[in-house]
Amino acid sequence: MITRETLLTNWHLMRWIRLFMGIYAATVAIQMHDTFSGIIAALFLFQALTNTGCCGLVHVRCQ
Repeated sequence: MITRETLLTNWHLMRWIRLFMGIYAATVAIQMHDTFSGIIAALFLFQALTNTGCCGLVHVRCQ
């Protein structure tokens, strides 16, 4: 479950980039009626809102 604290704290540059990429991909998906762009948008927006990345939670170090 996403908590309010997760949504409102720790907004760093990469998290903003994921948010803007998700918004852009969602806009393209809506304009072009493209399902693949919609899936990519959902992925980026999920990562931005939950503060996760390719390795899971940000607090976990990638090896």
